Amino acid sequence: MALDELRTLLERHARPDATTAIGGVLASRIDRQDPSGPSMSGTVLAVIAQGAKRLALGERVYEYGPGQYLVASVDLPVTGQFLQVDAEHPALGFGLVLEPSAIAELLLQAGPGDLPRAGGVPSAIAVSDAPAALLDAIVRLLRLLDEPRDRAVLAPLLKREILWRLMTGEQGATVRHLGLADSGLSHVSRAVRWIREHYAQAFRVEDVARMTGMSVSAFHRNFQAVTAMSPIQFQKQIRLQEARLLLATRPGDVTAVGRRVGYDNPSQFSREYRRQFGAPPSRDAARLRGTGRVPAAVTP
Repeated sequence: MALDELRTLLERHARPDATTAIGGVLASRIDRQDPSGPSMSGTVLAVIAQGAKRLALGERVYEYGPGQYLVASVDLPVTGQFLQVDAEHPALGFGLVLEPSAIAELLLQAGPGDLPRAGGVPSAIAVSDAPAALLDAIVRLLRLLDEPRDRAVLAPLLKREILWRLMTGEQGATVRHLGLADSGLSHVSRAVRWIREHYAQAFRVEDVARMTGMSVSAFHRNFQAVTAMSPIQFQKQIRLQEARLLLATRPGDVTAVGRRVGYDNPSQFSREYRRQFGAPPSRDAARLRGTGRVPAAVTP
């Protein structure tokens, strides 16, 4: 059974940093159930072989378990937690980084009628049951970790097969939009990148909408559909995650950190930080340093 072999391969090849000898392919093993924590989703296909994971994006909650997959087509601030995990029954997962250029190439090669017609702008994150053909392709890709001679030639072919299975599957719209240069999702992605790179700056939504080539109303509608947040809520999430990283990795003045991520009002920073992470900045930072847990970085 493909799922059984997938578990075996992931147990054998999982590393602490989840990377593998095949670029863009991830193999993860989680041995304990930590409290939910913030991170960035990345643009990725994630398949669970054992255990389960719950992911929250704004007010939307996604949960997926063995034999199910999640696709994320925009790098967004999420809160995640592995479930049903202990040392004897670790969570095991496969990941594949989704490259827009590879998806665009397949879109160009597809024949007329090979792909469903595009609809509206899809959510950036979606969950489905993994069909047998998708699991089979993933297993064949992971087998190459034990076959270094064949890896350079066959790995790119199997990645393309996995992408094609995704693009023609139940959540194909979410994946296909990632490869369309003029899709609503690509416009939102451009705005997301700009906000992440300038998260400490105040901005006018009208200016960001103009930069993406959309009207203000269309921008608001599409941004909410993709990210489950308004642009200002999204900026706040990025600011708070960056502040938590700064506070956890090195001691410092809370007020200075708040100012660095864009908060001029220390009390507002402390209030929003506590609402997001359940404790004031100084107490949360001390707890993180004491446990050795460092939140995932918000990369620019």
